[in-house]
Amino acid sequence: MDFAIEATDLSKWYGKEKTVAVDRISLAVRPGEVFGLIGPDGAGKTSIFRMLTTLLLPDSGSARVNGFDVVKDYQQIRESVGYMPGRFSLYQDLSVEENLSFFATVFNTTIEENYHLIEEIYIQLEPFKKRLAGKLSGGMKQKLALCCALIHQPEVLFLDEPTTGVDPVSRKEFWEMLARLKEHGITILVATPYMDEATLCERIALIQEGRILQVDTPAAISAAYPDQLLEAKTDNMSATIRQINEMEGVIRCYGFGEYAHVAVPVNWTDAVEKISSYLTAQGLSNVVVRPTTPTIEDVFIKLTLDERK
Repeated sequence: MDFAIEATDLSKWYGKEKTVAVDRISLAVRPGEVFGLIGPDGAGKTSIFRMLTTLLLPDSGSARVNGFDVVKDYQQIRESVGYMPGRFSLYQDLSVEENLSFFATVFNTTIEENYHLIEEIYIQLEPFKKRLAGKLSGGMKQKLALCCALIHQPEVLFLDEPTTGVDPVSRKEFWEMLARLKEHGITILVATPYMDEATLCERIALIQEGRILQVDTPAAISAAYPDQLLEAKTDNMSATIRQINEMEGVIRCYGFGEYAHVAVPVNWTDAVEKISSYLTAQGLSNVVVRPTTPTIEDVFIKLTLDERK
């Protein structure tokens, strides 16, 4: 199979100290796939994106986008990809339509030629087309940036944390737009720190400290969680987490929303009863303990802590 994006042992380091930002990562993204790079700030996502879009030279390893080498064939890659960086980078003193016209001209095309790609997005922007980009709301800036990244009909679209700092409604709308873009056959690589967005991708790579921890479908990653997972709640959550972590045999306990998530060995029998009785014996009240289904975030926490052992 020819991959739309393929990286092999790709690495990047910075400064005289050669601080590692990307540590020999390898991944392959299929044509037309929505692939997520999932990890917190500082995990190396932006450095990976900048290397794949030819804005940054790798220090070792290799990568190809649309069959082109990121070092030797940078011009061909720049002509065939769209890139939406994490920070809003359009011209703030130009209007919505001026920004869009400028980017169309840069790629030797017109808004009309590829309007079918951006129509559903641009309809929402059209009432503000004379407004300066710098005066738009976060959600509208996001939509304008996506239109500008799409106006030359790229084969691969790179979206670096596109929903950071926008409201939940705009986040939902953005992912709905990506689902529709997939119908045009565009390969989409999206980086996000939001674990809940992982389930909206076809496959994901979990990344931490410049290393890829696991690659698979979100469902397969969650299903492969190796421990028995419970959720617990009492009137005193800080004491709950502390006490459970002191229980012999407990693998780990950590806060997860209004509950504590508790990982115990799969061969623990009567785990709910054991933990409930233990918490009650410690003087905690309104004890609730029950089984729960592992999420991508639970897997990420486990993999991260295992890496540090």
